[in-house]
Amino acid sequence: MMSLQPRSAYIHVPFCRHRCGYCNFTLITGRDDLIDGYLEAFEREASSTLVRPQEMDTVFLGGGTPSYLQGSQLERLLKVIATWLPLSDGGEYSCEVNPLDCTNEQLDLLHSAGVNRISIGGQSFDNRKLAALERDHSGEQLREAIGNSSRHFTNVSLDLIFASPEESMDQWRNDIATALASPIQHLSTYGMTVERGAAFYGRLAKRQFAEVDAETQLEMYLHVIDETGKHCWEHYEVSNFSKIGSRCRHNVAYWEGSPWYAFGPGAASFTFSESGLAMRCVNHRSTTTYIRRVLNGQSAVAEREQLDRQDLLREKLVFGLRKLEGVDLQALSEWWGAPVRECFQPHLSRFLEQGLLELDGQQLRLTRRGLVISDSLWPDLLTPSE
Repeated sequence: MMSLQPRSAYIHVPFCRHRCGYCNFTLITGRDDLIDGYLEAFEREASSTLVRPQEMDTVFLGGGTPSYLQGSQLERLLKVIATWLPLSDGGEYSCEVNPLDCTNEQLDLLHSAGVNRISIGGQSFDNRKLAALERDHSGEQLREAIGNSSRHFTNVSLDLIFASPEESMDQWRNDIATALASPIQHLSTYGMTVERGAAFYGRLAKRQFAEVDAETQLEMYLHVIDETGKHCWEHYEVSNFSKIGSRCRHNVAYWEGSPWYAFGPGAASFTFSESGLAMRCVNHRSTTTYIRRVLNGQSAVAEREQLDRQDLLREKLVFGLRKLEGVDLQALSEWWGAPVRECFQPHLSRFLEQGLLELDGQQLRLTRRGLVISDSLWPDLLTPSE
């Protein structure tokens, strides 16, 4: 039975050197003057939310760029986490880093604080592609960052983007080949999406660059599936691949519907009350608003949503289907208290007939065909039938 007490925590560090063209995440650039205020606000948010230190099985430092913090400021952040969110024995402690920050000094500091998993936001080894994405590092600097990280940590993850502006299939093949020849244990690949708030959004509307066509995007996605398979890696979630034993346990907790704490600007938590009511809360996205409210003794939360059992049922199915192993319908029915298949009709039958889902006994999972268009399936499965 799943514990109602969160055993995972996400901490959002909003600071970055600059905003890449495709990025619409919650971050801030050129405001180092806010770092100390952010650290004070984070400590207050943690103490007021938790009241007492709570042991975590997974901790994830994301952003933004957590590694942008240097010296005493990074030490202070790590100390607050160690005080309020101590890691359990055998726990997973991840930190996102920029390739330019993978210095011996920075990596030593993270390692000494208990971080045991590094996630490098590299995006590509190709200099032309990196320039198109408006990244601040070169392919050689990414290679050096991976090598240096692997000398400090035994669990190194890499993020790569495909379908960047006018990217060719050969560029993507080279990225995947280079990644799989590198000393990494985990790979996350994402097709570039252009959303409101990103610099690319306006440029795309003005046709200042061309999107990669849908057929090539499909070929790129299938290529990484096939190549990781040839190297005996696990494709364990729609966008995630790992060597055996190196899955990201923090993200697995999300997909399995476990509760988690979240701290920092724009961070979204998922928790249960003592009576079992599920609540999703999202903090204010503005870093200045977040700091001001928390330091004034106000809540960091901007949005609250209470989920009923039907909401939870639908999310359990959809998040579970993101995992390649899929969902055990019998176990889900036992949690629900009745057979669940009818709750998702007529969509479930349609997706099975179309070959997008398959049912092996009580195990429901995406097919290879369903994987490539999985995002288009979720809205129907999350919406109650009329």
